[in-house]
Amino acid sequence: MSYDTSPSYPVPPHHPPHNSSPSYSTYPTQPTYPWAPQQPEPEPARQPNRHRHTALGHHSDLRVLRTAYRWQRRVATLTALGYFTLFLVLSAWAPSFMTREVAEGLPLGLLLGLFQMPVTCVAIALYEYTARRGVDPIAERIRKQTELDTKRAEAGR
Repeated sequence: MSYDTSPSYPVPPHHPPHNSSPSYSTYPTQPTYPWAPQQPEPEPARQPNRHRHTALGHHSDLRVLRTAYRWQRRVATLTALGYFTLFLVLSAWAPSFMTREVAEGLPLGLLLGLFQMPVTCVAIALYEYTARRGVDPIAERIRKQTELDTKRAEAGR
C-alpha cells in the first residue's frame, strides 16, 4: 500500500517529541514497573555439603518408590478387572458361548463366574508378591536413609 500525497490527503506535520517527563535516572531506587525484574539479592555463603546425598525431600528414591507402587497397583487391578471385563463382554456379546455346557448341567458362563473368586485371590497374591519384591525394599532403603539423616542432624546440633 502506498501513501497518497494528493491534496485531499495532506501529509501530517512532523512534531518532535517534547520532554515534559523527568528522566528515569530521577528515580534510581524505584523500578519503572512493579513487575520489572528486580536485582537479585546476594545469596548467603553456602556451607559445603558434608553428606554425599541430597535431602530426602529431593531424593530420587521417592520417585522410584512412587513408580514401583503405581506398577504394583496397576498389575493387581488389571488382573482382577481384566478378567471381570472379559466375563461381562462374553456375557453380552457371546451368549451362545456362555450357555454351552461344560459338564452335564454346568454351563460355561456359570463356571467362568465361579472362577472370578480364584482370580481375585490371584490378584491379591500378585499384589503382595510385587510389594515384597519391588516396593518394600525401596521403602526400607528410604526409611533407613531417613533415620541416618535424623541421627546426623541431631549429632550436628
